[in-house]
Amino acid sequence: MKDLVPQFFLSMKHYTKEQFLKDFVSGIIVAIIALPLSIALALASGVTPEQGLYTAITAGFVISFLGGSKVQIAGPTAAFASIVAGIAAKNGFDGLVMATILAGIFLLIMGFLRMGSLIRFIPYTITTGFTTGIAVTIFIGQIKDFMGLTFQHAPIETLGKVSEVVHSIGTLNPMALAVGFTALIVLVVWPRFFKTIPPSLIAVILTAGLVKVFQLPVNTIGDLYTISSDLPTFHLPVFSLAMVQRVMPDAVTIAVLAAVESLLSCVVADGMVGSRHNSNMELVAQGAGNICSALFGGIPATGAIARTAANIKNGGRTPVAGMVHAVMLLLVLVFLMPYAALIPMPAIAAILFMVAYNMSEWRVFVSIVKTAPKSDWSVLLVTFVFTVAFDLVTAIAVGILFASLLFMKRMADVTEVSSWKYLEDEENNSESIDLKPVPKHVAVFEVSGPMFFGAAEKISQLIIEEGKRVLILRMRSVPAMDATALKSLEKLNQNLKRKHVTLILSHVNDQPMSMMERAGFLESVGRENLAGCIDEALLMAKAM
Repeated sequence: MKDLVPQFFLSMKHYTKEQFLKDFVSGIIVAIIALPLSIALALASGVTPEQGLYTAITAGFVISFLGGSKVQIAGPTAAFASIVAGIAAKNGFDGLVMATILAGIFLLIMGFLRMGSLIRFIPYTITTGFTTGIAVTIFIGQIKDFMGLTFQHAPIETLGKVSEVVHSIGTLNPMALAVGFTALIVLVVWPRFFKTIPPSLIAVILTAGLVKVFQLPVNTIGDLYTISSDLPTFHLPVFSLAMVQRVMPDAVTIAVLAAVESLLSCVVADGMVGSRHNSNMELVAQGAGNICSALFGGIPATGAIARTAANIKNGGRTPVAGMVHAVMLLLVLVFLMPYAALIPMPAIAAILFMVAYNMSEWRVFVSIVKTAPKSDWSVLLVTFVFTVAFDLVTAIAVGILFASLLFMKRMADVTEVSSWKYLEDEENNSESIDLKPVPKHVAVFEVSGPMFFGAAEKISQLIIEEGKRVLILRMRSVPAMDATALKSLEKLNQNLKRKHVTLILSHVNDQPMSMMERAGFLESVGRENLAGCIDEALLMAKAM
């Protein structure tokens, strides 16, 4: 447990007044950035505006306090929007709370079991595929509010929303569309001239003022939701085994996605500040943060790359900045939350359009399709399509399964069992001076690559010529073996014994040797038929 120490305590050993001032200023700036984003992401997730702030306050504070990164800023992120909306629609808020708590427990277990490094085994094509898919899902989900459409139904699935947009296009509100485009223009143009003030804050203030002053017929947050300034309160969900079973797949998805996104954010942050995060401690912090968020009325949270980058750029270098950001949002919740009722829904939609665009990684997506091998871009497309057409749970499961099958095929393709070339078979012996002389009663086969179930049949189907009395199997290029491959070796050995052919194993590496030892295969082959190198094996075969 000695390595599971939060960065906050490590940072406090050499903390200075100058660094506190930098952290304090950075925390305030990040809070200003997080305010409209937290509200927008809460609405996209199908929960109330203040619940987005509850998440940024509770999870943001806990994850900064316990985290394995010095500069990570946590809160609600776009990656969870479609998942949260689906869980809340199917199982209610108690179901969402249960799924988030379970996800937090899974993250705690992953951290305590030192599984932080295992996240790298999720292929980049899968993370890119579902990230781009989530971006498309968010974009489609905001078309209704951006155009001021009136839906007759409230579909949850993305394809259902597309269909409803098409059928409801006649209800388009020109004023809502104008307000949405105004916000979008501000979001695109403002950063080119002003770097210090977040464009999302200017967009909501400007559009709220236009709607209020000119009394435009545009829905605002206050028209659709009751805004509360109450502090987050402790809420324990009603526990039932049936609910746990229903939300278990969603909980696993939340845990995996929170782990992947937070650790990716930590890696990006490490590159910006030249530090190194503790991935296991970060997983523990993510688990604790999500549990606290759920118990105090929030939604799933994870490290937010954009807000983390903003923290770094504004001088934040310790977890104090993230804690200040959470406290500032708490003050906003208490004193300024009623003003959030004035924010027009098209402006929220425009902000989420930009979030979707920034997270889409469409350039990377196109680059992979153009340049990557077929197996890679096929995994990318499968994950993307399943994310949009179905849900993230299905997409990740199918993506990992598909990637695993392709990986196994690729490994099986590179594993070879090849016979040696013999001097008498060579037309030009002068080109074969490096070949070793092999007695006529001996056959030599060399195995290259991992011996696992995908390539096991290559061993069992090995054929030797008539008249051979010794088979040397050279295994110096076999780093690992599984049970299926060992079973194929046993079958080969049995067939050779029936033909009165002796099997000699040459240069067996540690892992295969250990497996053969435990399975009793060495006794079947005969320990005297083990050779340390090919020269020794050939001498043994010659003497037989």
